[in-house]
Amino acid sequence: MPGFQTIGVITKQSGPQIADTLQTLLDLLASRGLRVLLDESTTPLLGPRAGETFSREALAREADLAIVVGGDGTLLNAGRTLADSGVPVLGINLGRLGFLVDVSPEEMASRLAEILDGDYVEAPRFLLEAEVWRADKRIGQALALNDVVLHVHEVVRMIEFDTFIDGQFVNTQRADGMVVSTPTGSTAYALSGGGPILHPGLDAIVLVPICPHTLSHRPIVVRGDSHIEVRVCAHNKDPAQVAFDGQAGMNLEPRDRIVIRRKHNPLRLLHPKGYDYFHILRAKLRWGEQP
Repeated sequence: MPGFQTIGVITKQSGPQIADTLQTLLDLLASRGLRVLLDESTTPLLGPRAGETFSREALAREADLAIVVGGDGTLLNAGRTLADSGVPVLGINLGRLGFLVDVSPEEMASRLAEILDGDYVEAPRFLLEAEVWRADKRIGQALALNDVVLHVHEVVRMIEFDTFIDGQFVNTQRADGMVVSTPTGSTAYALSGGGPILHPGLDAIVLVPICPHTLSHRPIVVRGDSHIEVRVCAHNKDPAQVAFDGQAGMNLEPRDRIVIRRKHNPLRLLHPKGYDYFHILRAKLRWGEQP
């Protein structure tokens, strides 16, 4: 018997096709007699039809599979909350690029049937754990599936910061900031900053300076188990901030430290059978198109 009997459903809260795709998905799951746990995010779309909804914590405890309807941003949010539970995640793409959510609404019925029958590809994706320290006190922590980004807050100026890897000083930089990215996030902000594309199966982290003052400062790829620390320099005068997947952030002061490590529990990301990462790159990055 297939292992997926209780399905959690998470959606983005607005956008074209969302409500119709969600209802089609619920009808498909009902036709198979599966128990469905609706995340609280579905309430604005279904209204009174939603019935009972569940918190993300309850969904993580009880679901065998989580289906995310939306774009990569919706899946990033879900992934951070579901990684510890070990619940596998499947994405239905109603966003733009769709590197992580790769099932289209048009093929949802056939692909979902295959996956529920146990015919799928599982691709674990590791996350980053980040802590923010002020003196000897930890003032915040967060997870990131894509990246942890140090950047200037609300002004167009450079900030100065020191970078350490495994306790060893790397350099002091003046730049618009720094992207510390997983392989999953290497096709996001890190790529636009000139970083390399890392295959998602690599156990590696890439550090990409954002518009560095010294052009010889280039991206660095380090081992996935590296201990990374970024310190805002004491004499830095411009306001700085750290962002996690671009969806949450914290303000920083001079001498604050960001400590980043790989999270032990990965996200279990599911793809349809025949998944081809390089096909995704060709399609999403439009490789080979004639001008």
